[in-house]
Amino acid sequence: MRNIALFLMYVGTAYHGWQIQKNQQTVEQTLEEATAKVVGHSVHITGCGRTDAGVHAKKYVANFRTTATIPAERLPYALNSYLPHDIVVTRAMDVHDGFNAIGSCARKEYTYYIYNSRLRDPFYVNRAWFYPRHLDEAVMQRAADQFVGTHDFAAVRSVGTDVKSTVRTVYYYQVARQGDLLSLRVCANGFLYNMARAMAGTVVYAAEGKICPEEIGEILRRGDRTAAGPTVPPGGLYMTKLWYDDGQVKFDV
Repeated sequence: MRNIALFLMYVGTAYHGWQIQKNQQTVEQTLEEATAKVVGHSVHITGCGRTDAGVHAKKYVANFRTTATIPAERLPYALNSYLPHDIVVTRAMDVHDGFNAIGSCARKEYTYYIYNSRLRDPFYVNRAWFYPRHLDEAVMQRAADQFVGTHDFAAVRSVGTDVKSTVRTVYYYQVARQGDLLSLRVCANGFLYNMARAMAGTVVYAAEGKICPEEIGEILRRGDRTAAGPTVPPGGLYMTKLWYDDGQVKFDV
């Protein structure tokens, strides 16, 4: 039995997130159906994370097991012939039996995009959050800096997924502007449900003057979700980088 890692990207607008759900089309279901047609048997695909409905992935890793003998380098072409235009497999490779797309992942990076202009751009609809009032990226960076380090992030998550601990380590959180487009790039060893979107909402809260950037540390210590910013819309969020290191396989994408 082979263990195959798939590298893919997708636009999440048409899907109800990654994970298979009843009566809702998801990325996982779509990929499993296409893969089954290629390898000739049903498969279960493990993804590196449960992206929410409407969230995108510029980088994503998944794995599945198969008895098929098709060479890994041919799999992307075969799979893409069955996949819709908004999901693309870019690479595939054989990995050791213990490799797991989520369990072997050491770090993840998400980027949240804000289109910060007085006028809406139709090309960013469902691709970035339109925010018409000017946002000061220097204030946003001061707020983002408060999240860096090991903290209890219960104050910036939504209830819905049971976890053993809400403590995570954020390695960096960088705010940058290119014209009217703001990017909020955050890397951590794991993310809670809606954590990246709630962090972005809190950074914007600070830029709006609703909280001082330096108050964020105390909000985290109190675990006070009502004091943090809102969960911003999903269309601006992208999974953008992944690091793998499980002792046998080490790479980043």
